Amino acid sequence: MHTDLVAALDIGGTKIAGALVDGDGTILARAQRPTPAREDGDTVMRAVEEVLRELTASELWGRARAVGIGSAGPVDATAGTVSPVNVPGWRDYPLVDRVRAVTGDLPVELIGDGVAITAAEHWQGAARGHDNALCMVVSTGVGGGLVLNGRLHPGPTGNAGHIGHISVDLDGDPCPCGARGCVERIASGPNIARRALADGWRPGPDGDASAAAVADAARAGDPVAVASFERAAQALAAGIAATATLVEIDIAVVGGGVGKAGEVLFAPLRQALTRYATLSFVRRLTVVPAQMGTDAGLVGAAAAALAGRAGAAPAGV
Repeated sequence: MHTDLVAALDIGGTKIAGALVDGDGTILARAQRPTPAREDGDTVMRAVEEVLRELTASELWGRARAVGIGSAGPVDATAGTVSPVNVPGWRDYPLVDRVRAVTGDLPVELIGDGVAITAAEHWQGAARGHDNALCMVVSTGVGGGLVLNGRLHPGPTGNAGHIGHISVDLDGDPCPCGARGCVERIASGPNIARRALADGWRPGPDGDASAAAVADAARAGDPVAVASFERAAQALAAGIAATATLVEIDIAVVGGGVGKAGEVLFAPLRQALTRYATLSFVRRLTVVPAQMGTDAGLVGAAAAALAGRAGAAPAGV
């Protein structure tokens, strides 16, 4: 029986998660720390090392043969570095070398977090069976990845499909990436909440001012909350339609914390797509919720590690 495992890391602006994963994508051990995103780079790395050391302490660690990393981006898979927009302490940070040093020089595969989620959804989730797909994570940031001609398409540096930094409002607010009017600047959770607050929405007695609270208010009919989600949906629709027009995807999968808002997001998103995806070859584009949940980044990072080992890649990844 094949008993080898891979280690997986899912690194975002909110949390750093790690797991030991088998060849079927089953998570057998896990660890997690909050991301000290506003601290210096070495402090962030210490949180990664804590996660890794918890995994290496597992009795299963001896079966680990490779490490897969899905990180907030941009990433540079060739150089092994990361420069996440929402982790300012990491700029051209040598993450692969630092992870390799902790894990005993195991092979390390690095991809963007959106690409990781795409790998998971194509392997086991909502994009399974689709040869051309865009998968997105809409959360603290907005990321994405592509499946083209039945295979994951990370691109030369591991960032292909990074829809969050497509500009959809030429005169929009400045984005931390340096551009203006990016999808992320409008549709990410913090920016949905920011817009709602700026337009007069007020949290309830518990003081919760998150996008989830805005979603609850929208379900209850609050017009300002509804408008904030409609604006986010419009930005997502514009980005999805542009991607579909460029590379002819037939499905867009939307996950992440904002994706959990359900029809508060998906109803206006599908409606907006009818206004943006107008050419004959993109009119049949469908948008569906992700299926892999909060473990998508870990499963996708594991898929990258498996793909990096000769003959061990999951089908379709």
